Amino acid sequence: MRGLRVRLWQGGLLLGFLLLWEWASRTGRIDPFFFSYPSEIAQRVWRWFATGEVYPHLYVTTVEMLLAFALGTLLGVALGLWLALSPKAAAVLDPYVKALNAIPRVVLAPIFTLWFGLGILSKVALGVTLVFFVAFFNTYQGVKEVPPVVLQNARLLGARPSHLLRHVYLPAAASWIFSSLRTSIGFAVIGAVVGEYLGSAAGLGYLIAQAEGVFDTTGVFAGMVVLMAFVLVLDALVGAVERRLLVWRPKEREGGTA
Repeated sequence: MRGLRVRLWQGGLLLGFLLLWEWASRTGRIDPFFFSYPSEIAQRVWRWFATGEVYPHLYVTTVEMLLAFALGTLLGVALGLWLALSPKAAAVLDPYVKALNAIPRVVLAPIFTLWFGLGILSKVALGVTLVFFVAFFNTYQGVKEVPPVVLQNARLLGARPSHLLRHVYLPAAASWIFSSLRTSIGFAVIGAVVGEYLGSAAGLGYLIAQAEGVFDTTGVFAGMVVLMAFVLVLDALVGAVERRLLVWRPKEREGGTA
């Protein structure tokens, strides 16, 4: 019942916002040229899906996002584990990791386009740079948070480094890693869409850029709605996987305590 009540509040808040937006546009409180109408945006989204116009663009963005998400996560988790378990290597590479993380990713988009062209590689490369650091820092911190007492007890029981990695470090960092995955999905999509926006022949970013080029505000907002729904579906899928894999984690009670 508590979940249903939350969903009702969420739906009511969204409905109220859309009704207020529609009313303000219809009565001239806001200029529909800049904000369009929610009803027209819904009609555009419906037409895109009914005619199949949006499916090729969704496919391209999905492929780019999945590749960036998978590669960035694997590299981030692997390097995070390595540096967390190798203090000397972490001390040497620490300033380089921080320096690379400080580079604005948007600045890299034109460089990747120059290096890899307008194809899928430039979008994947940009997405990887966004996902990598999220996965890396969460994995690194998750491993560092393992209590020393747990490690000492495991070693006393004869656990070898491979056993510690499998039965101590990875389970301890699992919550951190899955937390990074929820965030990384959005960053992977951002990388793909920004790359498409700067130069491509297909994708949701291309669709939005085309609409913006002809001052089609309805098309821009419709593309944003499809993009938001796309990310929410992916986030729900990762959340379902997280709940299935982390069954040992205590659930939060209504008061917010475990």
